[in-house]
Amino acid sequence: MFSLLGTLFVGLIVGWLARAIKPGHDKLGLVMTSLLGVAGSFVASYAGVALGWYAQGQAAGWIASVIGAIALLYAVDFIKQKKKG
Repeated sequence: MFSLLGTLFVGLIVGWLARAIKPGHDKLGLVMTSLLGVAGSFVASYAGVALGWYAQGQAAGWIASVIGAIALLYAVDFIKQKKKG
């Protein structure tokens, strides 16, 4: 339970950090940025467990979460570019 809450808390801050680090202008609001950070934190946690970096139920660290959120930002940009043509 606490690892889930930790992942959510880290994800909120990570979303803001990822947008500050990634170059370019992202037209995401505060809520979407926070959700993206939470998703990046979950992606980093599950990828870390799959790769054997973290134990089951252990939350990802700050750096891994930021990297996960940045990867999701690039994925969102890629999808938006595909939709435009």
